[in-house]
Parts: sequence; C-alpha cells; structure tokens
Amino acid sequence: QDVPQNSMQWIVPDLAAGWSWNEEGTELTLPLRQGVKWHDGQPFTARDVKCTWDMLSGKTSDKLRLNPRKSWYRNLEDVTTNGDHEVTFHLKRPQAAFVALLASGWSAVYPCHVAARDMRSHPIGTGPFKFVEFKPNEHIKVTRNPDYWKPGRPYLDGIDYKIIPNVSTRILAFVTGGYDMLPGVSIPLMKDVKSQAPDATCEVAPANIARTLGINRDKPPFDNPDLRRAMTLTLDRQAYIDILTEGKGDIGAVMQPPPEGAWGMPPEILRTLPGYDPDVRKNRAEARRIMEKLGYGPDKRLAVTVSTRNIATYRDSSVILIDQLKEIYIDGVLEPIDTVNWYPRVMRKDFTVTVNVSENSLDDPDPLFYQNYVCGAERNYTGYCNPELDRQIDRQLMETNRDKRRQLVWEIERKLAEDDARPIIFYLRGAHCWHPRVKGLTILVNGIFNGSRFEDLWLDN
Repeated sequence: QDVPQNSMQWIVPDLAAGWSWNEEGTELTLPLRQGVKWHDGQPFTARDVKCTWDMLSGKTSDKLRLNPRKSWYRNLEDVTTNGDHEVTFHLKRPQAAFVALLASGWSAVYPCHVAARDMRSHPIGTGPFKFVEFKPNEHIKVTRNPDYWKPGRPYLDGIDYKIIPNVSTRILAFVTGGYDMLPGVSIPLMKDVKSQAPDATCEVAPANIARTLGINRDKPPFDNPDLRRAMTLTLDRQAYIDILTEGKGDIGAVMQPPPEGAWGMPPEILRTLPGYDPDVRKNRAEARRIMEKLGYGPDKRLAVTVSTRNIATYRDSSVILIDQLKEIYIDGVLEPIDTVNWYPRVMRKDFTVTVNVSENSLDDPDPLFYQNYVCGAERNYTGYCNPELDRQIDRQLMETNRDKRRQLVWEIERKLAEDDARPIIFYLRGAHCWHPRVKGLTILVNGIFNGSRFEDLWLDN
C-alpha cells in the first residue's frame, strides 16, 4: 500500500514482507507475511494472491460481474507460487509502475476459498475491520478484527457508515452530532457545515476525480469528428470551477494536474491543447464556424439528450454543459438516470452525450490509459480506439526513466485531446469534515480508497 501520507514517492509492503526484481525487470517476487488470517479464520497464503490475479486477468472460471481492472494487467503473463508464503509475478516486458498498481486501493487480494457471488453479499478480507451487515439505504456496519496482523490496531471497536441520500439531511445529522465524519462535501456546502458546526474541522483536498464529457462516437451525427471538436471548444472550464467549487477546482487533461499530480502537464503546455486556450470567446467563435459548415445555425439547431447520474453533483455539471452548448446551436435536454441503472447504461454505451466522472485510485498513467482509452477497455465508455496510440501507451509502460516517461505521457495526452477522446472538463476539490474528537485521519490528495482502512483512527473522548 501507499504510505499513510499517501506519498507516491514511497510504497511500503503490507501483506507482503518485501519485494525484489530479477535482473531483466520482468519477474517480481514477494515474500508474504506469515500468520495473517482471513476474517473467517482461514490462513492467508500465496494461493490467494495467485487466484486473485488469475481472476483479474480473466483466467479463471469464477468470474467477476464486471472486471474493469483486467486492462491494468495486460502485461501480466503469469503468477506462480513457491510454497505458501512466496509469490512471483511474471511480466511480458518491464513495467515501471507495476508495484504501484499492486499498492492501489483497487488492488485488494480476494480469499481463494470464497466464491465471488458470496463476496457480494458477505465480503471478507484480512483488514482491520470485519463486515457485519449492509442494510440498503440505512447503513454498512463493520466491527474490529481481533485477529488483525498489526499488533494494537485498529483502535476503534467498529464503524457505522450511514447511508443518507438527501444532502441536507446528511449535513443536519453531522452538525447535530449524529455522526463523527462527513466525507465528500462540496465547497459551498462546507460553508454551511462550518457555520452550523464551527468547531468541526473541514479540509479541502483534491481527489484525482475529474468531470468528463462523454460523446457516443457511434451515434450520428456525433460520429462526425468535427461536431465533437465543436463541442469540446465550447467548454468554459473555469466557469464550471467558479460555479461548482467557488474557484477551488483545477483545469487539467487526462493526468491529474500539478502540484498534487506527478504526471500532469504544466499550464503553459496545457493551454496549447485543443479547447484549453483560456480565450473562451475565441474558442466558441471557432466552434460556431465548424457548426455552420455542418449546416447548423440560429435557425437550425441540433437537439440532443444529455444523460447523467441522478445525483446533485452530476446533475449540476450537466446543467452547465447544456447552457454552454447553447452557444454553438445545440439544445440539450437533461435525462437524469437513477444510480442502479446508470452504470449499466454507460457500460453498454446507451447514451448520446453524458457528463460522467473519471475516478483514479492511483496517480500513474498505466491504470488511466489502459482502463479508459485503449481499444476495447471496459471503461472506455465512448468507444474510442486508436491502435497506434495503444502502441504508444505500451511504450511509455516500459520506460523506466521518469522524465522520459513523462514526455511520452504528455505526447499521449496531446493525442487524446486532439482526438476529443473523452474531454476532461475539470478536476474536483472537495472537503472532508470531522468533529474535534476524531484523530488520526489521513486525507488523500492523489487517489481514492487507500486511506479508507482507518486502522489509525481513534476518538478522543
């Protein structure tokens, strides 16, 4: 896992006791920590590691319903074990970021003796807290794992994750002391929290989560690249940031922008990408010229349905998009879709235009490129496919010199922008609020989920 402060400069072993590479950089061997137990008392062994990555690679009969992480491991040839406490990952070619992939919050090891279907209803792991129950629209409860392999951890007896769909009700419950922490608060709502609970701490941080514009490239007339370019040019990214985050968001391309992002383009290079010129009036004038060449204009406007997930943060972004599209003769109608239906719709590309998010558990090019942009990837929602770019992505994977790799990454980012593959609108910054008695909380800045273990969290009562 990443070290507690979420630094991508250092990665520490967790269920592994360490790691080593062969001379060619194609075999990663990890001795495993001994004495670790699953929550049901079964021992954790190398067999669990092998079957997890065999399943993620699509090599087993026990399948996951969805497997977007399969694309992460295109370079993984095989996983072998040496007894119960050593495992080796065999790669097709060297990969600079492979250890970082294993450290991601999306790279949990699954228990080999528990079927995937059972994990959906009663998950077990090796972590500091054990699953108790999930009641839809009420809560998720976990309790302290007395057999956790880290002595003295966790400090808490348990955690109750309340599910409160209504934002106002959620904030009221927090400010009245109904619960201790309130994650994922928008900047405007953070001010409400602080006004009603002045003793609460609210920390604003990035999360490597971007709002994106999705255009179904297979649906006429949006199969026309000129039309997609016009839509990209009309985006006023700063307006999104000013309206939704009161100026606290960030403009970036595919990779999280600096300073928190290690791979993002600096502003002077970013501005040279299509649609990133800060002169929005000039961009929109060019977009209107494109639309007029396509036969559209004030008297012949293009109607489109803008589909999005039916929660406030998605709807608000979509309303702004609809307003901005009006500037180039496109009239959008909002289609809010309940969450239970949203992801199936997106996965089968049942949309024309959408506002979605790109959530990244790791600030590294490999998971982003392979998961979202290579041909046929499960989360390549717009159907973008460029075989030559896939080869460029493979080349950056093998580059071990960080500066040279960054240059390759920027070349790929430029091509994705030129192809309007999945335009990045802006990067979110949100607030996490907690009451004074909460101690030991880690706020992430360049990923998600790695800080959700809460083994160091405690309450000062």
